[in-house]
Amino acid sequence: MKHPRILLADDHAPTLVDISAILAPHYEIAGTLENGLALVEAARRLKPDLIVLDITMPLVSGIEAARQIKTDLPRIKMLFITMHSSSAYVKAALDAGGTGYVLKSALREELLDAVQSVLRGQIYVSAGVSNEHLERY
Repeated sequence: MKHPRILLADDHAPTLVDISAILAPHYEIAGTLENGLALVEAARRLKPDLIVLDITMPLVSGIEAARQIKTDLPRIKMLFITMHSSSAYVKAALDAGGTGYVLKSALREELLDAVQSVLRGQIYVSAGVSNEHLERY
């Protein structure tokens, strides 16, 4: 059985190591990147099933990278991982094409469930996120 391919992007290398350690036993890691520009280029080349990405990255933000990727490759699912718990960030991530939003503080507890939900076509948002604007999603 073929494992879904996941591309990872975060500007903090230890976070990429943590995410890889959590996901690698269950999924194929297509690559890891540390900036939004490299993510856009890799997504176009590798066409993963899912991208796990940070919002705050150099060169191109995760939000802008998601917009660019969704324009070219609308079938790729995107799961944001971030330290930002504000509903404004969640709204921006979902508006950019994300279908998941996990707080880095809950990564170990929630990442696998979030990935499974997003791959099934469901929206996943960390329990610790302010939900004032989430009803419309």
